[in-house]
Amino acid sequence: MLDIKYIREHAEEVKKNCENRGVKVDINRLLELDEKRRAKKSEVDNLRATRNQGSKGKPSDEDIAKMRQVGDDIAKTEAELKTIEEEYDTLVLAVPNIASPDTPVGPDESGNVVIRTVGEIPKFDFQPKEHWELGQALGIIDTERATKVSGTRFAYLKGGLAMLEFALVQFAFSVLTDEKILKKIIKKVGLDVPSTPFVPVIPPVFIRPEVFQKMGRLEPKDERYYIPKDDLYLIGSAEHTLGSMHMDEVFNVEALPIRYIGFSAAFRREAGAASKDMKGILRVHQFDKLEMESFTRPEDSLKEQDFFVAIEEYFMQELELPYRVVAICTGDMGAPDYRQIDIETWLPGQNKYRETHTSDLMTDYQSRRLNIKTKIGDKTEFVHMNDATAIAMSRTPIAIMENYQQKDGSIKIPKALQKYTGFKEIKKKGLGL
Repeated sequence: MLDIKYIREHAEEVKKNCENRGVKVDINRLLELDEKRRAKKSEVDNLRATRNQGSKGKPSDEDIAKMRQVGDDIAKTEAELKTIEEEYDTLVLAVPNIASPDTPVGPDESGNVVIRTVGEIPKFDFQPKEHWELGQALGIIDTERATKVSGTRFAYLKGGLAMLEFALVQFAFSVLTDEKILKKIIKKVGLDVPSTPFVPVIPPVFIRPEVFQKMGRLEPKDERYYIPKDDLYLIGSAEHTLGSMHMDEVFNVEALPIRYIGFSAAFRREAGAASKDMKGILRVHQFDKLEMESFTRPEDSLKEQDFFVAIEEYFMQELELPYRVVAICTGDMGAPDYRQIDIETWLPGQNKYRETHTSDLMTDYQSRRLNIKTKIGDKTEFVHMNDATAIAMSRTPIAIMENYQQKDGSIKIPKALQKYTGFKEIKKKGLGL
């Protein structure tokens, strides 16, 4: 969340930011509640001080009666404060992060801006197929049986495609845990960031509602899977339990940056996409994902995001997939984001670029809610947080399938992955190996 002091001092900027992001929050009401909240807190403090003073020495009957009245007044004032704070908390948590100066202003995805395009779009001497056609023909994607077992928007990944997923996991881990490769990436793009390796993590896929709220990712709730009996949500990405794992902790500044690469299943209801991408595995309820997360000093967070984007581009270049880097506009990015950069990869079967990676810089928006700080000498301040897609297992395999498809219906494996798969192509034989 934003610091309420910042909102007080920059009310018009905050209002304009809400407008640019398409978020309706009554900032005037929030500031009114903030004033009432502070006044009421002062009342409570003064009443408690009076009670404490009156408890010294041996009280008379008159003193006891007065203190009893003070106790009643405290209870009444605290109840009033609680009512004010409930409305205040609802409003302050709804205020989105301030967008970075270089974030394009726009109402929706139409306002996104392409920063650069990398790689040549492949040319085929045949009509390229979509991934789901390739998957069905090769016997490596089975949505029909998954629908019988689990319902729509689920799939069995089989044979060569299942092995391709784990090859991608090994590939990503091998890059992100190797300081030499990270130094190479940093040098190539001319960044001034540490080459601290990422720590591999398999995080929980369940998260408590209050922690999800602190991450600023609980809404929209209709996108989430909720288990009422246990009062737990299934995560929509590993970042949800990676970013919150250091809640209420203080880092020594020497320990920063702390970087994680998490692998987990992700669950999304896709409630707002009832008729979109129904075929195949582009938009499913369950998929696996590798997610990067980091905690840095405030002055380093923008460079850290640029580093994350450089890593994403390294993956795309090593896989030899054509892509473009896109600056996401104010109306299309998430509420916690200060700056969002996406990568869209070319899909020949669809004849267009589709999002495969997202990089989010939250500044201290999440850490303020989660109470994650760093200590610099005698001073403490909130850390800055970044998260970014390393590889989303529904999207990247799709891009490989469509870009590496052959006329006979087989799919070649990118050179960077062949040592992990143990084979060079997926073809219609056995289980698609």
